Amino acid sequence: MSNVIVVGCGRVGSRLANMLSDNGSNVCVIDKRVEAFANLGRNFNGSTVQGVGFDEETLIKAGIEDCDVVAAVTQYDNTNLMVAEVASRLFDVPHVIARLYNPDHERAYMQLGIDYVCGTSLVAEDVFSKVVSGHGAHIETFGEFEVLRFSLNLSSTDKRTIRVGELERDHDIRIIAFERGDGSASSIPNRDSILYNGDSVLACVRHELIDSFSKYIQD
Repeated sequence: MSNVIVVGCGRVGSRLANMLSDNGSNVCVIDKRVEAFANLGRNFNGSTVQGVGFDEETLIKAGIEDCDVVAAVTQYDNTNLMVAEVASRLFDVPHVIARLYNPDHERAYMQLGIDYVCGTSLVAEDVFSKVVSGHGAHIETFGEFEVLRFSLNLSSTDKRTIRVGELERDHDIRIIAFERGDGSASSIPNRDSILYNGDSVLACVRHELIDSFSKYIQD
């Protein structure tokens, strides 16, 4: 059973909170407007705290010191970013997810290592999938496989580049597509394609191999 804080109790936040609560998580919802908690409905089985989501005292009251996941899903990118930064840097929350409205900020979120969901529809479902999968890079589950999107981390290999074929062979995965870290190019690779540290990678990984492969995923 995981402890989850949801910041923002609008349409997305209230739906996400109820989905997580129904799935067995301990959920606390933060919103600066007390009337927003009415969106949760009568059957919500978690708790609520009125306050600003990036305020340290508010987060402590919500239980962030024993928290497994923080989901910042307000309607404001700057607020969500501040919540993510406070939760990850000050409180070392293992998994922080931020809602992203403006896709122009997507590269900045990736470079900062912030897990995010971008879009206006099915956001609650997307965040729920990330929480349940237990991995920030999660995009989708297909049977025993996970589709992941992440920034490539080669620091454990003492290399700045690696061939796609080497990565696939040694870790039994499939690289679906990649984009250069500076956004200069994107491609569907072949086995001889070269990946650089910091490249954005889309990969299909067998579920039980994610832990061993996680050293290549930038935190």
